[in-house]
Amino acid sequence: GSHFKVYSSSSEECVHDLQGHTDLVSGIVRNPSNHLQVYSCSADGTVRLWDFTDGILIKVQPHSLMWRRVISDVVCVCVSLELFQLVAVHLPLSGDQEVEARELSAVLCDVSPSGAASFGRKVRSGNKKGAKNAFTCVSCHPKEDCIATGHEDGKIRLWRNFNQKKEYTYSTLHWHHGAVNTLQFTPEGTNLLSGGIESVLVQWHYTQENQKDFLPRLGGAITHIAVSPDGSLFCTSHSDNKITIIQSCVKVSAIIQGLVKGEGVRTDLTIDPRSKALVLNGKPGHLQFYSLHRDKLLYNLDIVQQEYIHEEGLDQFEVVKAAFDTRGNWLATVEERTQKGSELEINLKLWAYDEQTQSFMLNTTVTAPHEDQITAMCFSPSPETTMLVTISFDGHFKAWLLADHSDTKAEGACWSCDFVGGYHHLKPGCCCFSADGSLLAVGFQEVVTVWSPSWELLTTLSQPPGAIRDLCFGRLSCSKYLLGTSTKNQLCCWNLLTCSLEWSTPVDVSLLQADPLSENMAAFCSQSGCSDLFVFKPGEPRPLYSQKALCTGKVQRAVFAPRDQMLESCEEHAQWLNRSQVLSDILSPLLLASSKRLMVDDSVAVTPFYLLLGKHRQQQEALTNPMAERIQLPQGSIAIKELLYTPAHVLPSASFLCSMFVRSLLISSSSAR
Repeated sequence: GSHFKVYSSSSEECVHDLQGHTDLVSGIVRNPSNHLQVYSCSADGTVRLWDFTDGILIKVQPHSLMWRRVISDVVCVCVSLELFQLVAVHLPLSGDQEVEARELSAVLCDVSPSGAASFGRKVRSGNKKGAKNAFTCVSCHPKEDCIATGHEDGKIRLWRNFNQKKEYTYSTLHWHHGAVNTLQFTPEGTNLLSGGIESVLVQWHYTQENQKDFLPRLGGAITHIAVSPDGSLFCTSHSDNKITIIQSCVKVSAIIQGLVKGEGVRTDLTIDPRSKALVLNGKPGHLQFYSLHRDKLLYNLDIVQQEYIHEEGLDQFEVVKAAFDTRGNWLATVEERTQKGSELEINLKLWAYDEQTQSFMLNTTVTAPHEDQITAMCFSPSPETTMLVTISFDGHFKAWLLADHSDTKAEGACWSCDFVGGYHHLKPGCCCFSADGSLLAVGFQEVVTVWSPSWELLTTLSQPPGAIRDLCFGRLSCSKYLLGTSTKNQLCCWNLLTCSLEWSTPVDVSLLQADPLSENMAAFCSQSGCSDLFVFKPGEPRPLYSQKALCTGKVQRAVFAPRDQMLESCEEHAQWLNRSQVLSDILSPLLLASSKRLMVDDSVAVTPFYLLLGKHRQQQEALTNPMAERIQLPQGSIAIKELLYTPAHVLPSASFLCSMFVRSLLISSSSAR
């Protein structure tokens, strides 16, 4: 984002978090004249000089251009009006912290927006001919007249004799089957490092081009390579948001892993009840357990248990669903693979938590648990039984029971199907258990069905046209409510005691999520290409919090994440954040945590929530207290203002105040005449 971090290459710990830029940081490079300093450039139009060992900002050099990348201390790739140029900037020496860089000259115009550029020894520029493939990266030899270029077809070309009068020559190296993403010479120029989609670091010997060393299985595709000034350490960055530090003997010494970025979040965002870690898709075929409190990846759990091949167009198993039981003893996962010209392959796996390994071990695999795609699944929170419910587009929901739930640690305990249910051949789309596990709600297109644990259909709930999108039971004091959203822009609340519709409101709720630690619910509403957030209680007339235009796009998934320590917030509108924070997935797999101080939007009163729930509350008050509409407190009473706004320790005696308060309620005879 707008800041960058300094890590220890030995301990993997973050040493400094350098903040100062106001927009995306687009490049960093060390100051060659001072090895304790680093330049950074940003889309905010500034180049900043830092002391990265102490974490101190030394100098800010603003300019009207948008910097794309810093290549050296005087040369940058910048963009202005969508025109990419390679420019030389003279950074003036001054004692002031903010100095404007005025001297600017263009080196090359209309360069590649990727900013692939490299500087080596003094070499005259020349036209590169003979290359039929697009360039992807370039690196200059630090001492000799040689330039290495990477290409889309996986080939590396070494161009020589640029400084001679005769025509230049080139030789070709080929190992990568995909595009070469990055090239880097070692400081002495004895080796050339390359990386690509294969996630293999290749070390080519410069003088013996046929000899090469490999470091395979590094994770995601290699996107960048850096070498320490003394050549003792290599560093690779990867497409899955990981940095690998490698010793020059081609041995991994440290890994700095952020939140794993994949092609998309197919599973819901879930919280592991044991570690309180956020669980979602990680590496291909894996689930990642990410600690929100420590901002660190705990571990990856291999679900598919097959070697992933980094090749486009291959059909491989993907993890699409994951769910935990309330105690964190069991994890259920669903994996899918669609092959061209064949049926959908589905596996349901049940994982038991092992105390010795402190991880999940595979207990049961169910091949083809349904005849079509599984759309949702959830565990029963009841402590009396260990049960999982899955629903599918094949028109059925299935209940899976642990064979011997009295002894969940028994080695022979496995899962089996206990019940198969359906409703008029309709396709189920969502399901939800009540907080105590006594009810199961399953949405069959436009009908909500409510079932007992003995699989008796208790009731059906209808609503305005539109398929049910989400179902959520109320919790604690709101446990009598069941909320649902539909594709026809309706949010409905049913009272389970009367089996009737309590209220409904016309809003396009893309996602509804319940807080497991309180009565609160979060509704993400789509409107005009943006998403609004409302946090409310099912029985309250006014939302606790609202945020208009929270983000662009549509919120796909969200979860309430418990806090490590409860906040003691005295402000009523922010107390819903005391126990939990909200994490959301916005189209791309980018996670946002709203843990900052939140203010209530002034426009809450005119939202559909307030219009409907406020009317509902007024009707309730009119029924319980017929005199409520007739009684009107005096407006602008001086006595009441004195009572409410004067500190208690300076007020006169209660007997004096009582008589004054009673007189303020009487209508004087003079005003009556």
